[in-house]
Amino acid sequence: MINPDELQKRYYKIGEVAKMFDVAPSLIRFWEEEFTQLKPAKTKSGIRKFQKDDILILNRIYALVKIQGFKLKGAKLALRKKSTAENKSAGPNKQTLNKIKRELIDLRNEMTKLKEHIK
Repeated sequence: MINPDELQKRYYKIGEVAKMFDVAPSLIRFWEEEFTQLKPAKTKSGIRKFQKDDILILNRIYALVKIQGFKLKGAKLALRKKSTAENKSAGPNKQTLNKIKRELIDLRNEMTKLKEHIK
């Protein structure tokens, strides 16, 4: 497992990433094809440039597949569930924000009416 605090560089090449996990670069490329969450940047010549977020996703994939023994299908599902849970916990959605906005506008209008009534 990779400690995120140890990732100091902005970009890592596939060989460096493979070495971090003690796997072949071909496995990293395979996981990239299998897991849609993994999308490293690529140069014009096709060289992958992995950033911290990519490595953290690989860290999770590695843990699921190599340590916990998940099959690919199960690892994909677990990773998807975690992403969904993180998105839900990231904050309110647009619909919720619009509802709050309407409530605040209503409160403002009521306060304005009360102010006028007091005068």
